[in-house]
Amino acid sequence: MNTIIIIITAIICFALGYILRVVYARVSVNSAERVSEQILKEAQLMADKKRKEALLDAKIVVDKERREFEKEIREKKQTVQATENRLNQKENNLEKKFEAAERREKDFLEKEKRFALKEQSLSTKFAEIESIKEEQKKVLEKNSAMTREEAKKFLIVEMEKEAKQEAAILAQKLEQETREIADKKSKEILSIAIQRIAVDHTADIVTSTVTIANDEVKGRIIGREGRNIKAFEQAAGVNLIIDDTPEAITISAFDGVRRQIAKIALEKLIADGRIHPARIEEVVEKVRREMDQHLKEIGEQAVIDAGIPGLTTEIVKLLGKLKFRTSYGQNQLQHTLEVTWLAGTIAGELGLDIMFCKKAALLHDIGKAVDHEVEGTHHQISADIAKKYGESPKMINAILAHHEGFAVPQSAEAFVIATADAISAARPGARRESIELYLKRLEKLENVAKDFKGVSSAYAIQAGREVRILVEPEQIDDGQAQTLAKDIARKVEKELEYPGQIKITVIRETRAQELAK
Repeated sequence: MNTIIIIITAIICFALGYILRVVYARVSVNSAERVSEQILKEAQLMADKKRKEALLDAKIVVDKERREFEKEIREKKQTVQATENRLNQKENNLEKKFEAAERREKDFLEKEKRFALKEQSLSTKFAEIESIKEEQKKVLEKNSAMTREEAKKFLIVEMEKEAKQEAAILAQKLEQETREIADKKSKEILSIAIQRIAVDHTADIVTSTVTIANDEVKGRIIGREGRNIKAFEQAAGVNLIIDDTPEAITISAFDGVRRQIAKIALEKLIADGRIHPARIEEVVEKVRREMDQHLKEIGEQAVIDAGIPGLTTEIVKLLGKLKFRTSYGQNQLQHTLEVTWLAGTIAGELGLDIMFCKKAALLHDIGKAVDHEVEGTHHQISADIAKKYGESPKMINAILAHHEGFAVPQSAEAFVIATADAISAARPGARRESIELYLKRLEKLENVAKDFKGVSSAYAIQAGREVRILVEPEQIDDGQAQTLAKDIARKVEKELEYPGQIKITVIRETRAQELAK
């Protein structure tokens, strides 16, 4: 019985569970259908909204494009209308001009007819006048007992005599007035030029002074057994004067560029503190390379001061070298700039080509920058340099003729250059001849030594009392070095005049170098 009850209960529970599952399934299906319907409705609404928005945007775009199209059409219509109006206006103007041309043509034809009548009348009158003139000529010839040709020649001779006499009197008067005016004007122009370009002159010397902190530095510069000072003098080609002068070392050399290189190198060595032969050679060589750029900078500043643009780099460097050259004690670059300013002022007063005169003046002594390297006078060297860089024959003549006797001036500008150069050189205190002669003697002394085979360089030091000659060790051995010194000494005795004695020192040095890796 219990078993039956349990079975019945189980069956009932199973039936109830099945019924509940069926009911739950139906409820879930209904709910899903409602959700799907809701989603479909929302999607439909969203699609309608999007469609309406798209239609609205399309309408806006279409409306905008329509307005722009209508605006463009209006503008084109206005342009066409304006063009049409201009064409109508031009057509009216052409019609008016055509009518005016027709009227002028009618007037011209009428005037031509009147002119033809007048010409006919004048021809008749002219024939009558010629007839009367012929009758008068016959009467005059009969009364004067001279033919027409004889009378004409007589009048011409008398008029020629009278004209020559009057011309001679007038020419003499004009010549006298011109001389007076020219003399007065030339003095006025020169005084104006000199007053405008009044600059101080200082005679250049052949020594430079390096200031030191204390006298202990002198010992370091001299070095053990004088090896440092010997190395410096050999590398720089100068003479170091280390005496009792407090806190100063003097550098002596007649070559201004060489002296400047030595001064800068010595200042660098003192500031660095490392003073020994290898370091000395390194610094001197470095300063020698830097000097090229320094010369260029000096030349560029000179070009700016002169106001002459467009010069080549090579000429600019040569101008820089002139700063370290002298002419009878006068600084050559300062002289060149002064001649440039004077030439420009004089040319301006005379109404000549100012830029041409200034450029010719700037180049007139450019040859002095290389006259110790190239044979010839500085006039010819300057002209050759100008010719090399494409200057005109007129410019070359102005450069050649700036000293009397070397070339005949072929233009007024050439006379201006010569005048400006003479003014600059002749001013009191501008030049000192003894300095120039001294420098020329030292330069000639070096050139005598350089003429020998195997000599690489020669330096005159100690005011010309000693010449140090550096030779190529591959060409000159130790025995030949002594012979070379004697040969140079004999040639100096034969060709030069000098006070006292000159010491000839031949230096031969062979170096072997290798790198430790």
